[in-house]
Amino acid sequence: MNHRTASFGAISTPHHTATQVGERILREGGNAIDAAVAAALALCVTYPNNVALGSDLVALVHAPDGSVIEVNATGPAPQGATVDLMRERHGDALPMYGVDTITVPGAVRGLERLLALGGAKTWREVVEPAAALARDGVPMPSSVAKGILALDAGLRADPGCREVFFADDRPLGVGETFRQPALARTLERLAERGPDEFYTGAVGERWLATLRQVGSLLSPRDLSEYRPEVGPALSVDVGDLRLLSSNPNTQGFALLRAVRESWTAASDASGAIDPVLLAEAFRRTNAVRDQFLADPMRGGLSGEQLLDVGVPDGVDAPYRGRPMGDTVGIAVASADGYAVSLIQSVYFQFGAVVLDPHTGVLFQNRGASFSLDPEAANAFAPGKRPGHTLMPVLIERGGELRWVSATMGGQGQPQIHAQLLEAVLTGSDPAAAVTRPRWLVGRQTPSDTPDTVTVENGVDAALVAEFDRTGLAVKRIPDLSDVVGHANLIELDGLGGMTAASDPRSDGSAVVC
Repeated sequence: MNHRTASFGAISTPHHTATQVGERILREGGNAIDAAVAAALALCVTYPNNVALGSDLVALVHAPDGSVIEVNATGPAPQGATVDLMRERHGDALPMYGVDTITVPGAVRGLERLLALGGAKTWREVVEPAAALARDGVPMPSSVAKGILALDAGLRADPGCREVFFADDRPLGVGETFRQPALARTLERLAERGPDEFYTGAVGERWLATLRQVGSLLSPRDLSEYRPEVGPALSVDVGDLRLLSSNPNTQGFALLRAVRESWTAASDASGAIDPVLLAEAFRRTNAVRDQFLADPMRGGLSGEQLLDVGVPDGVDAPYRGRPMGDTVGIAVASADGYAVSLIQSVYFQFGAVVLDPHTGVLFQNRGASFSLDPEAANAFAPGKRPGHTLMPVLIERGGELRWVSATMGGQGQPQIHAQLLEAVLTGSDPAAAVTRPRWLVGRQTPSDTPDTVTVENGVDAALVAEFDRTGLAVKRIPDLSDVVGHANLIELDGLGGMTAASDPRSDGSAVVC
C-alpha cells in the first residue's frame, strides 16, 4: 500500500507491469484517463487469460468538475444471427467456448471513447507501451501459467492459442519470456493508424476473416456500425454516501440495491453496514439479476427499474459456469481531479479460446451468457448485448470523491465492492480492505445453490455462525483465493492525499506518485 500527497496521482492494477506503465504515463504529464487506457492495453499483453483486445470494457470517469460519465463498450451479437440458428447449431444452450460465443469486441472503441473524454496524451502515446511489451516479452505471470495448464486441451485445439501459449509442444511456464509478435504488430498498426484499424482497417479485415472461416456470423457491418454507449452513471444515496456504478446491460445496480436495502438507522448512526443484512440483501438481489438483467435497448429493464423491481419467487437460474480469470479492474486517480474505474474482460478464462494467429487477437466469449429460451429477458437476439458482469464503481462522501474501486470476480463483483466499502467504513485502510477474507453468496460451482455462501477460511467465525443461523449453506475455501476476486482500491482524502492498494490474490501492485 502507498499513502502520500500525490504530485501526479495513484494507480492500482492486477499486474505490476501494467501499474508501471500507468505510473509512467502519470509522471510524463498524463492524467487518470491516459493512465487507465495505457494500463488496460498493457494488461491485454500481460494478462491474456483475463483480458485482450478482443474483449469488452465498462468504465466510469470522474471529471474535475465533479461529473461522472459511464462508457459502456460491451458488444452485441451478430446482426445476421438468430436464436433459431443458434438452437439449430447448439440445442437448448449456447456452448461455453467457441466462435458462436464471440460478440462484437467493444474494448478498443471503448478505450478510444475514454481518451476523448479528457485524456492529455495522444492515442499513439498510450498504445506504444503495450506494443513494446508484446514485442520484447514479459515474464510469464503465475496466474496465466496456471490458466494454460487448466485449459491445456482447449488451448492446444486452437491454432492461434497453440502458437502463443506453447513452446516445443509444452505450456509456457512461470517466469519464461512471453512474447507475442503478431499482437505486437497489431498494436503497432493501431498506434500508427488509430482505433478504426481494429474495426474497418486491415487488422479488422484479417481477424474477421479468420473468425468467419470457422463459422462466425459477425460481419463487416457489425464492426463498422459499433459504437459504445456513453452517458450518466447509475447512482443511489445512502447516508452521506453516493454510490455510482454502471447501468444495464451490466449488473452495477446489484451493488446499489443491496447496500441501500441493508443500510439501516444503525448505519446512519455508525456509518457501518451489517454484513449479515448485506448477505441477505445479495441473496435477494442475485435473484433479481438472474431473472431480469438484459439489454435495455432491446426491452430490458432500466437501472432505476432494477433498483425497485420486486424479487421474483422461486427463481433458480441454471448454472452456466463461473468465469475464472475473466476480468481486470483498474483504479486510477490523478492530481488534476480525474479518476477512472475501468473493468475489461474476456469473460471466461481465455474467453472463447479462439485466437487469430495473424493479428494475435484473442476473443471474449461473452455471448455464452445469453439464454436460448425466447421467453428469457436475456434471450439471444441479433444485435442485442448480453447481460454483463462488468461494473466499475466510484463512491462519494459528503459530495466529494472518496474511493475508486475496481475488481474482477464475475457475478460476485457487487459483493466484493460492498465488502470493500464495509471495510473502509469501519476503519480499514485500502490495503487491509483488499486483503481481508471475503465471502460470496450464490453459485460459484455446479454443486452450489443460490443459498450457498462461499467463505474464505479467515472470515470471522462469529459471522460464519450468523450465516449458518440465517439458513445459508456455508462452504469454506482457502484464504486469498481467486474465487473471491482481485480488487484494486484508491482512497482520496480530499486534501491531495491518496492511498492505493492492490489485492494480494493477484499479480498486481499499487503506487502513489
